[in-house]
Amino acid sequence: MSNCISLLGSTGSIGRQSLEVIAACGMTVASLTANRDVARMEVQCRQFRPRLAVMMDPAAAAELKIRLTDTSIRVASGPEGLVEAATMEEADTVLTAVVGMVGLVPTLAAVRQGKRIALANKETLVCAGELVMNGADQYGAEIVPVDSEHSAIFQCLQGSRDRGEVKRLILTASGGPFWGWDKEAIASATVEQALKHPNWSMGAKITVDSATLMNKGLEFIEAMRLYRMPPEKISIVVHRESIIHSLVEYCDNAVLAQLGVPDMRLPIQYALTWPARTQAAAKPLDLLTCPPLTFHAPDYEAFPCLSLALEAAKTGGTATAILNGANEAAVGLFLAGQISFGEIAKRVERALAQVPVVQSPTLEDVLEADKEARQAAGK
Repeated sequence: MSNCISLLGSTGSIGRQSLEVIAACGMTVASLTANRDVARMEVQCRQFRPRLAVMMDPAAAAELKIRLTDTSIRVASGPEGLVEAATMEEADTVLTAVVGMVGLVPTLAAVRQGKRIALANKETLVCAGELVMNGADQYGAEIVPVDSEHSAIFQCLQGSRDRGEVKRLILTASGGPFWGWDKEAIASATVEQALKHPNWSMGAKITVDSATLMNKGLEFIEAMRLYRMPPEKISIVVHRESIIHSLVEYCDNAVLAQLGVPDMRLPIQYALTWPARTQAAAKPLDLLTCPPLTFHAPDYEAFPCLSLALEAAKTGGTATAILNGANEAAVGLFLAGQISFGEIAKRVERALAQVPVVQSPTLEDVLEADKEARQAAGK
């Protein structure tokens, strides 16, 4: 069970919910990091009193430093600050709630310190999963997932003595706001429509990824890396109610499922308290009032991003980093109103076709693939 947390990405949706859990569980905070939301960071610093606060934006860090002059909290900035926050000696757990590739280097640094990693930053495993998992083996770091789907699988695997007993992992997907729409309507969807997720409250980027189903593709890759499963042993089903968070099917055809209300505080708390369980702030699941549970096959034609992700997963190497980098760039352009919703998949596909894939990549190979993919998708 965690006692002292370094929280990377404290002002975002997952970060704010993580602080609720940390407060409820009576844990302490070693460091907080954010991008540029100075006002919210100041409030968090005054409540949780970390030793270190990091802003990625140098101007935001300078402003925060002025605001916190009456405290003993030290302020740092940039990628170096993130690495420092992730490797603080007093922190036994690093919760990585930052969005995108920015989480990779500090996560690797924390792994090399043998920390517990409560991993909400799926891009880390998508882009450099073998480097992270091999590092965890080498340095004795624990990787505990925060994503609701991977937390569900993690819990369903607890009774398994041998991974050879596992027949397949089954990831559930809500289908997002556009499930049931025709392909043409989806392609012309607006930003406002894409940000209306039917079940979950999340940040803008992951909400758009859920609308394209790219998020499920990224989670497919994450499951391959985290559980060292080949792609043919992982399936995806659309489960509109988001009550069953994922399932594990065993060799005897028994299927274990993890159920709960769609509240991210549940998997966050489990990642921080594992192997123990404590009272939760989230409301319990009432089986007598929950809706009927339904399941559907994914629509790969209407949601081409999912197909692209599965293809990249099978290609391996830096293909997954190319996929992720191109998607981050394309989603950013969509949120800025510069491209259509349907253009996201086209730009990702173009990057996958243009950027060469390196097998058994180093960290430098991954970072270069990410850079080239962003350039290809941004043209």
